[in-house]
Amino acid sequence: MINWKNFDELKAVKKLENAAETDLRKVLAGEEGAKRVAKYAVPMSNGLSYNFAAKQVNDESLAALKELAAEAQLIEKFEALYNGEVINTGEKRMVLHHMTRGQLGNAVLDGSVDKRRFYTEQQERIADFANAVHAGKIVNEKGEKFTTAVQIGIGGSDLGPRAMYLALENWAKKNGCFKMEARFISNVDPDDAAAVLNSVDVAHALFILVSKSGTTLETLTNESFVKDALKKEGLDPSKHMIAVTSETSPLAKSDDYLAAFFMDDFIGGRYSSTSAVGGAVLSLAFGPEIFARFLNGAAAEDKKAAEKDLMKNPAMLDALIGVYERNVLGYPSTAVLPYSQAMSRFPAHLQQLDMESNGKSVNRFGEKLHYVTGPVIFGEPGTNGQHSFYQLLHQGTNAIPMQFIAFKNNQMETDVVIQGSTSQQKLCANVAAQIMAFACGKQNDDLNKNFEGNRPSSIIIGEKLTPEALGAILAHFENKVMFQGFVWNVNSFDQEGVQLGKVLAKKVLAHETDGALKAYSDLLNI
Repeated sequence: MINWKNFDELKAVKKLENAAETDLRKVLAGEEGAKRVAKYAVPMSNGLSYNFAAKQVNDESLAALKELAAEAQLIEKFEALYNGEVINTGEKRMVLHHMTRGQLGNAVLDGSVDKRRFYTEQQERIADFANAVHAGKIVNEKGEKFTTAVQIGIGGSDLGPRAMYLALENWAKKNGCFKMEARFISNVDPDDAAAVLNSVDVAHALFILVSKSGTTLETLTNESFVKDALKKEGLDPSKHMIAVTSETSPLAKSDDYLAAFFMDDFIGGRYSSTSAVGGAVLSLAFGPEIFARFLNGAAAEDKKAAEKDLMKNPAMLDALIGVYERNVLGYPSTAVLPYSQAMSRFPAHLQQLDMESNGKSVNRFGEKLHYVTGPVIFGEPGTNGQHSFYQLLHQGTNAIPMQFIAFKNNQMETDVVIQGSTSQQKLCANVAAQIMAFACGKQNDDLNKNFEGNRPSSIIIGEKLTPEALGAILAHFENKVMFQGFVWNVNSFDQEGVQLGKVLAKKVLAHETDGALKAYSDLLNI
């Protein structure tokens, strides 16, 4: 039987609080440091590895984390989730994003609908559509091939798919599977839509409208912007647009679209990159086979997340170390630092994934919590970040844990030797140097040049950023966030915090305001 307890009710928390703290400046010094790097590593799928040697944990704190995982019933709760229990208590829904890339548990039924079959059918429909577009069987109004796919969506309909597209764009070009350029319109700021429309050949663009409800204000506004642009070109918008939506939305059976592909209420936007939300644009851009490889990578890492042994479960281990840092060591933030330009938008996606999921102050039953939950997430790709906010990471008043991501080889397989080393070697050298600089620091009598060190980090290392590796990394972080939500006893799958602003914005637009809200509206000439 599963018990949903608050974090401060778990007995293992006291053991975790009493565990001896680890001084990274000592444990990473000399040959003992080399042994620690080898010891504190957990294999992931698809040739990846999660290394936490530069985290402030030791055998004692890891033992306490194992007890915490067992007492909090993390694996049992994951099993309940993928077997179809109603884990999203706020919205009284199942949570099924894992099903979009494989079947971990029982076939989940929603009434008479086999949900696994529902997701695979949508993937098959998208694959058929994308192949027809690539073959010139589905064409624009003039009978010409589409050359660009433009996704219109916001939040999870933009951040995840955009990050995944950028991560694989150069890889696909190098490997001969780049089919179409993809662009994204998300912000209701008209400059966003205008900039994209001015940069593409509208007549040869296929627009993907993504809205589960079919009522998202920003998305429908941008749809109108796009339709106006198509009409000005003398084109019929219905011959240039598809929809990704729910079967019950007003978009589902509309004649305004060439086709409609479906998602459902059991997959939140921030978890939807492996659903039709990401599937349509990624299949059009790279081909259905590449999207399938991406799904396979995620599925393989999901299996890792089901491992009961903490030391064989990198997502659960990462999650629990994060809980230790947040609730015991008191760190308020986490920096995500991919040393890969292809992953430049991945931190932005993780901001939504983590902060929208676990930015909660009540538990899953609506009761006020008396401990901290999700951290602030931010980041940029290295080495750019080193010349930006790393100053604060090294010498700021607050220590901020870091999560590095790095690959031994670049995607394009081209490089140049300068001063005895390649660009890729320089990139990787910077990762290794930063980990040790943060951990060990450097003493100097001039305090302006003194580095205290003892600043924790982990790193995910892979051979190369491929579709499988990308899927695995995405699943790792999705499962990490899930496990942390279980530990904190929050509902990681609703997002009531985004609703109030939407309601007030509608009142402003309807001129149903008074007091300070009216004053701010007047300042902005609304």
